[in-house]
Amino acid sequence: MKFSEEQVKEIVALKDSLIEQIDKHQEGIEMLEKNITVLDLFLKDSSFTKASQLKIKKEIEPKAEIIEKPVENSIPIKRVNDGKIIANAFVTPDQVSIVLDNEIIINADTPPFKSFFLDRIIGEMKKKDVVEVENGKIQKESVIDYIVNKNGADIREIIIKNYRQKERVNELISTAGWSLTRMLENINK
Repeated sequence: MKFSEEQVKEIVALKDSLIEQIDKHQEGIEMLEKNITVLDLFLKDSSFTKASQLKIKKEIEPKAEIIEKPVENSIPIKRVNDGKIIANAFVTPDQVSIVLDNEIIINADTPPFKSFFLDRIIGEMKKKDVVEVENGKIQKESVIDYIVNKNGADIREIIIKNYRQKERVNELISTAGWSLTRMLENINK
């Protein structure tokens, strides 16, 4: 069967479109896999205590131990490696505010804050929102956005507006904890 030149062009265009869609979906899959890896690390480090650590804790327990209590109406964000509270998240219907603990001093330029948390996590959510605006599903004012409040160059608070979905809150809080933990590690290197 012989195809006309126009049919061949259409077939080539279709093939290019399919390749483009595969690439787009592959990027999305890779992003989801990275998020799952981050969440797995967070859950692994915060959910389980090794038996060797239990013995050490029992030996230390007779001494007075300072127990950190989360701020009322907040979700504590803990350092992945030791469970120390490094920030508190306050969730309202319109925004998530992540307020760093007063003892935590982190410069906004410390990796992976911009590259991972702002650009990859919030940036990807923003891209999806922009597509929904273009498709008429949401208003332009409903696109996710953020503000980083600083004291000099140091982060004090991250406000994420228009998160719109509960799943996003969970992702924002868990990835903020992971990012802040890595930032603290990078500072201490």
